[in-house]
This record gives sequence, C-alpha cells and structure tokens, in this order.
Amino acid sequence: MAELSVRSVLVTGANRGLGLGLVQHFLRMPKPPQWIFAGCRDPKGQRAQELQNLASKHPNIIIIPLEVANPASIKAAAAKVGEHLGGSGLNLLINNAGMVKSNTLDTETLEDMSEVYTTNTIGPLLMGQAFLPLLKKAAQGSPGSGLSCSRAAIINLSSQGGSISSLLTWEIAQAPSYRCSKAALNMLSKCQSLAYKEHGILCVALHPGWVQTDMGRSLGLPPPVTLDDSVSPAHVSHGASHIPFRFLLLPSSSTSSSPGSWQHVCQGQHNWSGTTEGFCPLETWTGSQS
Repeated sequence: MAELSVRSVLVTGANRGLGLGLVQHFLRMPKPPQWIFAGCRDPKGQRAQELQNLASKHPNIIIIPLEVANPASIKAAAAKVGEHLGGSGLNLLINNAGMVKSNTLDTETLEDMSEVYTTNTIGPLLMGQAFLPLLKKAAQGSPGSGLSCSRAAIINLSSQGGSISSLLTWEIAQAPSYRCSKAALNMLSKCQSLAYKEHGILCVALHPGWVQTDMGRSLGLPPPVTLDDSVSPAHVSHGASHIPFRFLLLPSSSTSSSPGSWQHVCQGQHNWSGTTEGFCPLETWTGSQS
C-alpha cells in the first residue's frame, strides 16, 4: 500500500472533533503537508481556541474562515486558498463539517431538515464545485495516472447511519434529517466520482465510526470509538501514513455496469459492484486506487 504524500489539504469543520483530529493527524505524518488549510466558521471564537494554539506552533496550518452552508463564504475561502497555493493545486479536500439534530420521525421539522441537509449535503456539493479548479490543477501537476489522495481527491465524511441497509443505531437515535442527509451525501459522492474521474480526481465517502466527539455524544449514549482511534492508523501493521478511516462507502471509480474491485483497500477480501455499499472493517484505506 502506498504512503500518502500530499502537498496541500483542506479540512472543513477543523476547529474541533474529527476535523481537529485530522489536522493533528496530518501534523504527525513523517512528511506533513506543506499546507494544511483548516476551515472553520469562527476562527477567532472560543471554540477555535485549540486550533488557534496549534496554528501558532505550526506555520503550515492556515486557518480559513469558512461556513459550508454559505456560498459566498465558500467562494471567498476558495480564493484565499488559491492565493496561498500560488500556481499549484489542492491535493486533498476533506468535507468533514456536519451537524445532527436528534429528532424522531414524529418530531422532525421542515426547519431542522433543511438546515441539516444544507450543511451535510449541499455544503459538500458547493465545496466540490468551488475547489474543482484547484483539484484539477493538482491532478494535472502530479506524476502518474491513477486515482489517489496523493494526487487529487475529495473525501466526504459520511456515516453508516445513512445506509439504507444497516441503519446504524436506529434504536438509539432516529435522527431522520441526519440519516437522509448522509444517504444523499453518499449519492453525491458517487455522482462526483463519475463526473470528476476524467480529471484525475478520486471521490469517496467514508464512515469514521461513532466517535467520542460533541456531535457523537449528542445522541445520549457514550460512543464506542475514541477520536484517536478514529483518526489514527497506528493499528495497521504496515505503518503507512494514509487516510485513517475504517469504513469505505461506495466504490467510487466504477460504474453500475462495471464491478468495482477494492483490493487495494481490503487486501482482496471484498469485491463490490459500483452501486453496492461496502465496509472494510479489518483494514484502513490507503487512499489510492489504480
């Protein structure tokens, strides 16, 4: 499995939880990215204090004001990132920012449904559109012809809670707006993969587990996965630095008429068709596919 090597990465929702954990993970890599763009709604707010402290010690962290539910904010963020990168492109876009409303099917509202869908689904759509020129530039400037995170990729943090077949934790929390938004995000990821493959851009949706973050705890029970376990690949024997999440949703580069083989992901344990959800519980994903 190839080692992840990126010059630039953007993480949305980077001020806390999984987003902050990812920023810390990239800093711990043997060869950290030259640019780690950390997007958050209020960079000077109290909730961004830990990120601010981290950025003060690591000059490769650039905090970007970014509200993924606001098209103007996304456009401004893309322009700012482009200024920092100069003539080079963005290797890795991680759409991490998300939200959940712990409603039941009976108590779900138009307002909550709209808000969650805008953040969890429309946000990643608009982010992909706005940063596509920079991702294309990175793909064109990278050696090789395969799809990989080291070249150019969009990683959408989804959830098994959006799976129609498994419905993770339904007995604990119905959260229909969250589930619907993640199911839609999975389809968006598939659409992006089909549309952007010709540009050399890998697009996938990943499930990080039910993690011990503020959002994870909002369901009322203690989540089973620690933040360190979710973002750390330390349990993998080959020791490569890579995108750490354990579950892959949607084999993204195949079409419905052509089976997608993820042997690079699961060491040959599973083959999935292009329209089937799949999970890789025994191995983490290296972020590369030929």
